[in-house]
Amino acid sequence: MKLRHGFTAAVGTAALLIAGLFAAPASAADKVKVGVFPSSSALPYFVALHRGYFKDVGIEVETVPLANHPLIVQSMVAGSIDIASNLVTLEGANINARRPNTLSYIALNGQNAQYITEQFVVKASSTAKSLKDLKGAKLFSAPGPANIGSARAVLKAIGLEENKDYTIQEQQLSVHLGALQGGQFDGGYTLEPIASNIIAQGVGRRLEAGVISTHLLGNKDALAFAAGAAISGKLLADNPDLAKRFAAAWAKGAKDANTDPKVRDYLAQDMNTPAALAPTVPLAKIVMVSDMSPADLTSFQKFVDIGVSLGVVKDKIDTATFIKKF
Repeated sequence: MKLRHGFTAAVGTAALLIAGLFAAPASAADKVKVGVFPSSSALPYFVALHRGYFKDVGIEVETVPLANHPLIVQSMVAGSIDIASNLVTLEGANINARRPNTLSYIALNGQNAQYITEQFVVKASSTAKSLKDLKGAKLFSAPGPANIGSARAVLKAIGLEENKDYTIQEQQLSVHLGALQGGQFDGGYTLEPIASNIIAQGVGRRLEAGVISTHLLGNKDALAFAAGAAISGKLLADNPDLAKRFAAAWAKGAKDANTDPKVRDYLAQDMNTPAALAPTVPLAKIVMVSDMSPADLTSFQKFVDIGVSLGVVKDKIDTATFIKKF
């Protein structure tokens, strides 16, 4: 019995060793680099990151902060990033008009006077009551051709002519508060959560929000899909399964961003928003492309067509060619 026990133990040990040699190694997570622009519309990314939604689908993300949208496009073309968390759609339309299939949006951020993102602010001492009162003002704009182009178009729509009635300069979002506080500018076109911080600190006040819907789309209740999450065409072609898993994680992050007030904590954690202010920052309505209504699709095409008329988008382009349903 002693010999038999020893033989059995030896066989068992050998079997374990053999099983260990041929066992499949734990699969490594797929890695993707995500370009992130510092505005509130990046929120679904941080929700999915911190709540483990990317990890749940076997994806490891690397956050690549980028200060303006042309840099995001350049990085995607160069292959430095695989995905953009919140790229303005006019920049996305323009690169696709020039280089088809550069990227596709999987989700779009709808904004208007209810779901506030873009807006004009003025310094606290300003007597302006409407956009028309910006006549004679020195203004700043959020950076990038799409942002300053939209600001100019809105002001033109209400009858103001650049360099005659006002001046405007691009400025990084990080300096908007200081630009008002220091008196270099009278107001400007800015984004959330910067605007809420300006207002909370008493440096400025909101003059009008949702200006794209009201003055460019001609319907204050329409959603202006001015930014969204986009995946590079290369990733979509080379690894469609990875793209599909990323979109699934993004959808969960977007749902939480739309419905769970607790996610506002990430504005303070990741986007330099004062903790006391985070609960009150307005947010865009995140819509997955698969959930867009016919009216949404029409509004999106109209906005891009406006971008073409402004010269921000090189050529007319069908928005259906750079959106992706999962």
